[in-house]
Amino acid sequence: MTDAAELQRRTAELLAAHPPASTDRLDFLKARFDAGLAWVHYPEGLGGLNAPRSLQVVVDAELEAAGAPDNDPRRNGIGLGMAAPTILKYGTEEQKQRYLRPLWVGEEVWCQLFSEPGAGSDLAALGTRAVREDGGPSRSSEAESGGDWVVNGQKVWTSGAHNSRWAILIARTDPDVPKHAGITYFICDMTDPGVDVRPLRQITGEAEFNEVFLTDVRIPDSRRLGEIGEGWRVAQTTLNNERVAIGGMRLPREGGMIGPVSKTWRERPELRTQDLHQRLLKLWVDSEVARLTAERLRQQLVAGQPGPEGAGMKLAFARLNQEISGLEVELRGQEGLLYDDWTMRRPELVDFTGRDAGYRYLRSKGNSIEGGTSEVLLNIVAERVLGLPAEPRTDKDVAWKDLAR
Repeated sequence: MTDAAELQRRTAELLAAHPPASTDRLDFLKARFDAGLAWVHYPEGLGGLNAPRSLQVVVDAELEAAGAPDNDPRRNGIGLGMAAPTILKYGTEEQKQRYLRPLWVGEEVWCQLFSEPGAGSDLAALGTRAVREDGGPSRSSEAESGGDWVVNGQKVWTSGAHNSRWAILIARTDPDVPKHAGITYFICDMTDPGVDVRPLRQITGEAEFNEVFLTDVRIPDSRRLGEIGEGWRVAQTTLNNERVAIGGMRLPREGGMIGPVSKTWRERPELRTQDLHQRLLKLWVDSEVARLTAERLRQQLVAGQPGPEGAGMKLAFARLNQEISGLEVELRGQEGLLYDDWTMRRPELVDFTGRDAGYRYLRSKGNSIEGGTSEVLLNIVAERVLGLPAEPRTDKDVAWKDLAR
């Protein structure tokens, strides 16, 4: 098994062969991927060395100390945090070879086509249809591969669709079975004819989200992930990784939203009150508990795939962001109500800490919706983590076509 010393040796060889100061950024990232130092726990040939996930920090520390470029992970968070682990688990060898390298180095950005206007919290009720053009089977997992699927429907709240080359897409391929059973998972080319991306302007004035209309979009069967009708099972891998990516990110002490308000508290003593002091202390402790819990969760991931525990971390992330940003606005008083830029923009990424308090307050409102609503995540924690009785579900055995809408 590859150990820390071996990774340090390989990293030194990479730096010697491709000095960061004189190597093109993209060329360096490709060389890093090919050396197995991109995500060390992935298989050899796919950016990794089959090493323990916990050893990634060894490589990252060596490269950071050498001034090597990173792959700007925030720009392609959906690709790195959600699409890649799903492709690794369910993709064919051809799909893994085609998509993982350009995804990791940042040549190709990904988005997620899951939620719909009528299927947000109840994602399994989605209505976007994918029909086999060749008339072949659309429900049997034994169906032969080949031919195209024709997709029609609408998706919503798609982060970064305006900057994306590829999308992970779930669509209904069989309306005659219960909703969870008739879904298939695809990779959609966002540059194909029939893909129409339209901005959704948010309360911040920006439009990082989109609605996406799919009109007779042709997807080759070679871009199907997993078996026909198994899309819900495949999507669980995506969703579990999404919640960990959002709520379990690695942060230093006072990283994230608690950092700016703590800095203001130290530098602006004239703003302090006893009540705000007590609230800040509580939120500081809560943030530190969440940070350490996220570290523990990442250590558990070394042994396998993320599970429902990520839902709890995402819940904590949303609550803390909203409470901290609200406290910051109160602390700053009138200046906390100012917002620097209402211009309609199409950002590549969300920058919580590089903007002013007004932006953080407004943008954090979306945290309890994106990546699964807090209400849905509470159910997941209750049923799949705590083992509490499940809510009654009267539609689980009803064919999708017969559901009330």
